[in-house]
Amino acid sequence: MVSNPKRFMASPSLTKIAYQTLQGGKSLAGLAHKELSTKLMELLAPDAMPVTNPIPTELMKDLRGSMVALENLDWEEAEQGVYPVTQLFKAPWMEWAARYPLVWLDLPSTWERRKRRRTRDLPNQIDPDIYPDYYLQNFHHQTDGYLSDHSAELYDLQVEILFNGTADSMRRRILAPLKRGLKRFRHRKEASLRVLDVATGTGSTLKQIRGALPDIELLGLDLSRAYLRQASRYLNHRDGDLAQLIRGNAEQLPFANESMQGITCVFLLHELPWRARQNVLDECWRVLESGGVFVLADSIQISDSPKFSSLLDNFPKIFHEPYYKDYINDDIEKRLHSSGFTGVTAQSHFMTRVWTATKPSEGKKS
Repeated sequence: MVSNPKRFMASPSLTKIAYQTLQGGKSLAGLAHKELSTKLMELLAPDAMPVTNPIPTELMKDLRGSMVALENLDWEEAEQGVYPVTQLFKAPWMEWAARYPLVWLDLPSTWERRKRRRTRDLPNQIDPDIYPDYYLQNFHHQTDGYLSDHSAELYDLQVEILFNGTADSMRRRILAPLKRGLKRFRHRKEASLRVLDVATGTGSTLKQIRGALPDIELLGLDLSRAYLRQASRYLNHRDGDLAQLIRGNAEQLPFANESMQGITCVFLLHELPWRARQNVLDECWRVLESGGVFVLADSIQISDSPKFSSLLDNFPKIFHEPYYKDYINDDIEKRLHSSGFTGVTAQSHFMTRVWTATKPSEGKKS
């Protein structure tokens, strides 16, 4: 790992090598963790082992090629100035190192939930009336669901392990279309522009947006107080760098009509039932100013990545993802048009699909 990436900044070739080395190390670490944890589960909790489809060698080659393409694009966009090159190296490494043993200690309870099909094993102190029913689950078999500080502290590390160190690279795919879309407001001062990150979680996406667009006003909304506390620790630690963090439901955004110039939403839709999915998109349309840009990133789907269909089928077998099968067959572009968005485009990057859409200038649904 690169302890001080700034010393490489004078030499782009060395910086690229450092980035490739870092990504390669994260990928190997993720693979090693998953292989060892699977062997432990086979030994200690065989009843919790999911039954999955075998992955052919050729598919693994395609998967690796897709990952390399993502890393190359990540480097190219940093080199082009879409976001600072230093952002490629930023992560709370010391925190993750300290928390990594907790990931292992958490595994037995995860295995037990999977074995006993306990999907609503949540903290007793929460008030279930303030959350939608579909949210009150142990997504991924996660301890406490999304409703405790323990869960929030481990989440980013767990996601990096899950995606072999590419989670941040996939999130960054929203930055280029977001910046392009905001150019429609180039006649305004950047400080007057507002970007909302829906389901911001621990604030990872907001942190990346800040690096790419340091002068705009940032807002993040999430249902989990615990995750917002973690986001605040990551984001609001320097004078003048505050992001406004709000607890709320994305189906009923607590913002005025046309009050945002940009909206992002990352890794939310696959965890929603279909009606809630549409409600969230409708709300994003309402809150977005005419001419504003909406950038949505989530899992790839069957229609755009059929060669990865066995992987997509395995995902909800390994992790508790009750709405994933419906999501991967859903027509998100049709939903965006139904909400009133136009100019919808989409691209896939490794395991993430990114949609970009605009609210038409007249601000009326067709």
